[in-house]
Amino acid sequence: MPLDPSYRPILDTLEASGVLPLSQWTAPQAREVYRQVSFGRRGPDFIAEQVDKVENRVVPGPGGDIPVRVYTPADDRGRVLTFVHGGGWVIGDIDTHDPQCRRIANAVGAVVVSVDYRRAPEHPYPAPLDDVMAALAWTAANYPDRPLVVGGDSAGGNLSAAAALRARDEGPVLAAQLLIYPAVDPSSSMPSVVANGSGYFLTGEDLVWFIDQYLPDPSMRTEPTADLINADLAGLPPTVIATAEFDPLRDEGDAYANRLRECGVEVRHFPGPGQIHGFFAFAPGVPSAAALREDMLAALSDLLDPS
Repeated sequence: MPLDPSYRPILDTLEASGVLPLSQWTAPQAREVYRQVSFGRRGPDFIAEQVDKVENRVVPGPGGDIPVRVYTPADDRGRVLTFVHGGGWVIGDIDTHDPQCRRIANAVGAVVVSVDYRRAPEHPYPAPLDDVMAALAWTAANYPDRPLVVGGDSAGGNLSAAAALRARDEGPVLAAQLLIYPAVDPSSSMPSVVANGSGYFLTGEDLVWFIDQYLPDPSMRTEPTADLINADLAGLPPTVIATAEFDPLRDEGDAYANRLRECGVEVRHFPGPGQIHGFFAFAPGVPSAAALREDMLAALSDLLDPS
């Protein structure tokens, strides 16, 4: 499919603003720029989706207390999801991803625990993953009778997939994982990195820069929880995975979905025709992205349905 035309004014505005690529900035500058982009794309009439309750908490972690934000849905159906925000392991936080967490909570009927993990380059691999595991353990301990999901977007999808690998071997038991255009190949060598590497929000230059911040030591890049595309994926929980046609990460996400199936994992893959990286967040202004987001979350809800 061609690019959904709803993205053209968004991409043109971002291009004209000079904020892209994000890799032109220092890490602190990129964080502030990304916050501005995240808040700006909500529009002047933005009203946060209402949930039953939102609480800011802290979770004990290996490097100190980890801030989390807990969302209780309007219609609680007895599930819980630990959410891991995207942003290349460098940018993004629980504020930039607040609207996504509200939508997930209400659509899935799940309490959502959003994790403000430590970020690179100050805290490279495995510090962000260690924080996610601590938050996942806290979620499991505090909601012991609920099916537990881990999920996130982009780098958060990477950390979610890595957490699912560790949880398979160490616990806690997961009912499912939600991977939204995840980064799973630290070599960044698949064709879509070049084909979609400019003009579609996330650039190939950004991707390389982010990986260099998170995995500065080449030896890190062979670890199974970093080199996910080549890891042993047997025994992982049922997976909802979404990719986007015009995303540098498209091919590795598609390949990961296929590898999961080859390893016997139940997979529901949404390939995102006409979409760009970040469609989950751009959904309010792009009807096709909003529809795709709802389909993904309906699939996750269905996986968690005991009937």
